[in-house]
Amino acid sequence: MSTHTPADEVALLRGEIEILMQEREQLLLSVGAASVLVANLQAEALPEEALDAGDVLAEALNSLPEELLHEALERVRPLVERDLEKVDGEDRSPA
Repeated sequence: MSTHTPADEVALLRGEIEILMQEREQLLLSVGAASVLVANLQAEALPEEALDAGDVLAEALNSLPEELLHEALERVRPLVERDLEKVDGEDRSPA
């Protein structure tokens, strides 16, 4: 038998949603930063040991829905404005 009242359950759910939203924000920042990094990398400049990981990262970013990637880039834009200008100037995709 549960001793949680409906108000307790709502409070627990609210707390869980808050945690999920904070985690989502961190993931968006990570995806945005990774997208800018990949867009600015020259594959030839990577050490051979990093090529497979770079491919995995690029493929993972490219598989994301466009709306999510756009949101991630907007979250990170104020932090990496110079890097995004380089990408925009060269007309390369972010991932």
